[in-house]
Amino acid sequence: MAYAFPSAGALDYATCSYGTSRLVFRGPKRDLGRAYIAVLGGSEVYGKYVRHPFPDMLEKEIGLPVANFGVPNAGPDVFLNDPAIMQNCAQASAVVLQVLGAQNISNRYYTVHPRRNDRFLAARAPLRALFPGFDFTEFHFTRHLLLALKQAAPQQFDTLVGALRADWTAHMKTLLGNLGRRVILLWLGDDLPPQDDQSTDLFACPALVTAQMIGQVLRSQDRLVCAVSSPEARAMGLEGMAFDPSELPIAASLPGPYVHREICTALTPHVEDFLR
Repeated sequence: MAYAFPSAGALDYATCSYGTSRLVFRGPKRDLGRAYIAVLGGSEVYGKYVRHPFPDMLEKEIGLPVANFGVPNAGPDVFLNDPAIMQNCAQASAVVLQVLGAQNISNRYYTVHPRRNDRFLAARAPLRALFPGFDFTEFHFTRHLLLALKQAAPQQFDTLVGALRADWTAHMKTLLGNLGRRVILLWLGDDLPPQDDQSTDLFACPALVTAQMIGQVLRSQDRLVCAVSSPEARAMGLEGMAFDPSELPIAASLPGPYVHREICTALTPHVEDFLR
């Protein structure tokens, strides 16, 4: 069965919160009073529509609680704005940080919602100057905005992308600095990180991030794990996912259980090595 209707067992994410954090995470809530692993990331970490996302699988492999700090559509800002989660990560035995897209950050050109980072809030003066006469009022999501700007003025869009990449690099360096400890950076996607001179695909995940950008933020004590999904796992499509039929387009854009298993397999030996 590829999916389940709500009446046929759609997922209960057992949502929870930790300490004073205003964020809501996927549960059940883990005991952070003993050794645990923290996994930060976006929709893929949260595991939307998947009964057992890779943080749950990792927990079974290593025998320690794994706190799933995934936030759907997150950018680096959602964690930078949450001191409570930063403190939880500082106390973890190991931290895994998903490489997140560069479009969902507040930057010199526009602002995003502090917790729902895919929400476009306002254009700043430099963006209005770069795209004169453009009406920003009809846009509510960053990807929708960037697609429209790319179509309207490709040359100016390239200037914007360069600025987004520079700001992403700065935000990620700050985030890693706040985490303080050794971190496993986790790249999730269908391919390895692209080079700077490759075309900008706004539907790629993570969007607008390149190998060079990762190299700029990766510290000597950190480690990069690239969990590139296999054609076989991607071919399983929606098999094993649970969602309402109206959510089909969203579900189709997210990794299914077979991809989550591959992520866990790629990640487990590195987490075990950090624990040693």
